[in-house]
Amino acid sequence: MNKMIGAILLIVGTSIGGGMLALPVATAAGGFLNACILMFACWLAMTFCAFLILEVNLWLPINSNMISMAKITLGQIGQLIAWFTYLLLLYSLLAAYISSGSDVLHSLLTKLNLDLPMWITSVAVVVLLGAVVYQGISAIDYVNRGFMFIKLGAYSLLVVLAIPHVNLNLLPLGELHHMLGAVTVVITSFGYATVIPSLRAYFKGDVKKLRLVILIGSLIPLFCYILWVFVIQANIPSKGTTGLISIAASGREVSMLTHALTTAIHTQWVITCANIFTSICVATAFLGVALCLADFLSDGLQIEKKAWGNVKIHALTFLPPLAIILFYPGAFLIGLSYAGIFCIILLMLLPPLMVWSGRYYKKIARGYRVAGGKPALVITILLAILVLIINKTIG
Repeated sequence: MNKMIGAILLIVGTSIGGGMLALPVATAAGGFLNACILMFACWLAMTFCAFLILEVNLWLPINSNMISMAKITLGQIGQLIAWFTYLLLLYSLLAAYISSGSDVLHSLLTKLNLDLPMWITSVAVVVLLGAVVYQGISAIDYVNRGFMFIKLGAYSLLVVLAIPHVNLNLLPLGELHHMLGAVTVVITSFGYATVIPSLRAYFKGDVKKLRLVILIGSLIPLFCYILWVFVIQANIPSKGTTGLISIAASGREVSMLTHALTTAIHTQWVITCANIFTSICVATAFLGVALCLADFLSDGLQIEKKAWGNVKIHALTFLPPLAIILFYPGAFLIGLSYAGIFCIILLMLLPPLMVWSGRYYKKIARGYRVAGGKPALVITILLAILVLIINKTIG
């Protein structure tokens, strides 16, 4: 049971990031009800795809990851797409977390009268959190539990502070077409499925436990997102110069939202809780993404995570994003601007294509099978293509 709780929290920690603070802003123009419908639809689609990833992974030997899954089902083209999207997505995310973590650590040390160069704090973040990742998923599990306790505590306090000030008349009605711009943001908020191959190895292929972990682990973010959007949109007007729609266009969503919420609730505790929340989000997301990337590289390069092999894998995991931050700091921002597209291709489009090929073309499917058959796979593929078109059109 303790292992299941830890795995559920790992999914939650990988899903709920600092970007959650901006969800009410991104969905404000479309209205609260439409936001709830969109979040539920994205949760349903991404959870279905997560189960598809589990199905394909169970066809292969334990410790197989997306590279082996794509290669055996989609051939070299699928393998190349998996390499390209996975590395760009996770290296961009990891670079962003190193950058954010460095800022947090630098700010903390400055308050202690230690003004260190940013490159030192960047290296320190990688060394401190990387040491946990190097120890493997068991160590990540236990450290993540502690972080999640603080993170969910900060989130709960933010909600408790906001609920007494709720004004239902402020909830925006909005129009459905305004929600199109938020689709990619919401989908990416459920982008936890990269951790599934690692969890499969952690549970030694126990399908019953894995299905339960995925379901509960994905439902908790859904509940948190809906509650968070409600309390924010019922506290801050959607229109006006300091409204949510204006904040969405500002480019400084998190800081402006924190200021607006502090003004609405009249307490500095909001800033404290928001800072704690976003800081811990960086740590939990770093652990989850680094674990996924290390296991992905181990599978793709066929290097076991033992002895010198483990050193090589983790060097390849941490050194490239650290080098980007130190020598090309603007490069990861370019990668992040495409993160939504990479996430949709990797976690929404490839899974049904892999399952279709494995079940109906190559006939290698065995054991656990996700319900829905061909119709569900076709619908998911078409939805992924539609979302990519929407992203391209709006972007």
